[in-house]
Amino acid sequence: MIQTGIFTGYFPYSLEESAQRIRAQGFNTVQLDLAFKDMDFQTPDSITSDKCRHVRDTFRRHDLPVSCVSAYTNIVHPDPGERRKRNAYLKAILRHARDCGSPYVISETGTVNPDSDWSSHPDNKSERAYEDCVKIVREIAQEAYDHGAMFLVETYVNNIIGSIEETSRLFADVDHPGLGLLMDPTNYFEAHNIDRMDQVLNQMFDVLSDKIKIAHAKDVKRSSSDDKGEKFAAIDASEAHQFRGVGAIELPAPGLGSLNYILYLKRLARQHPNIPIIIEHLDESDVPRAKEFLDRKLIDAGV
Repeated sequence: MIQTGIFTGYFPYSLEESAQRIRAQGFNTVQLDLAFKDMDFQTPDSITSDKCRHVRDTFRRHDLPVSCVSAYTNIVHPDPGERRKRNAYLKAILRHARDCGSPYVISETGTVNPDSDWSSHPDNKSERAYEDCVKIVREIAQEAYDHGAMFLVETYVNNIIGSIEETSRLFADVDHPGLGLLMDPTNYFEAHNIDRMDQVLNQMFDVLSDKIKIAHAKDVKRSSSDDKGEKFAAIDASEAHQFRGVGAIELPAPGLGSLNYILYLKRLARQHPNIPIIIEHLDESDVPRAKEFLDRKLIDAGV
């Protein structure tokens, strides 16, 4: 059966208190964010085997095995120095992924927009940007493989790799054992295809299912706001966890949008019957509702 988890980053406390609070909510796995009030993981040098194993073992003692590790960054940042800095940090996490408890390390591919990690840019769809992205992903996949890890790409519409077709092309061009896919179906929807929900969901799994290692649970809907800019929640968490969508599309917590969860979960379970699915895009107060929603959908889908 599919295992229900949550990002540790939605619990902004010390390591021990974060683990206690997550376990009290009834979860049995986590996606690990290296961010705790009593620990420093701010630079590559601060990520050490001893500290990572301490985090891993703490969650294990609370019956919360780590299913994957967050390393979200803009790997194609247009500023060369900033790109090197960000990718050096991602690679440091890859080198210590096994120490953290899982080989799977996740990031989106990013955008060449110089002003935002979340908004698109016309050059994202150029061949030059794609080839640059392929080069970087291949390098990161090799770094992962060299350290017994796997880099999981998370597709997002405003990134260079932002569609089913672009994701499939990436895996064809970077056919590497160090590369896998984080499946979040909400990230593939835009104003032009959200009304073809079931068709797009089925296409995702028809094309990409064999690449999936971990899944996410949030939601998607047309924006009800006149503000078509970037949307963020005011919570004590990283910008990646504050993000709630751009333009005409909002990305709320599970159960607050229009994603066909029954179809999603049935297609996911067909080839991945025991996969972890990680809840996101919420704050701590909304966790019980979101978990109850997802647990009910898992029962309804029989997975």
